[in-house]
Amino acid sequence: MQLSTILLKRVKSKDIMVLMESVASKHKVVTVRERQGDKMEFFRFDPYIQKNALYKEKKKIKSV
Repeated sequence: MQLSTILLKRVKSKDIMVLMESVASKHKVVTVRERQGDKMEFFRFDPYIQKNALYKEKKKIKSV
């Protein structure tokens, strides 16, 4: 009985899915990053303004 409870214990995943939001137009994109890493920021094409824009991490969605 004791052995089965140890085997069923969940392990935290290495990666998490996060919501990224454009600073310019509030366009949202979902991406995956490492759990231990810092919050993400990157430049990506924003379809609303038709230019590259800065995207910042808004919130964690789920573990992957």
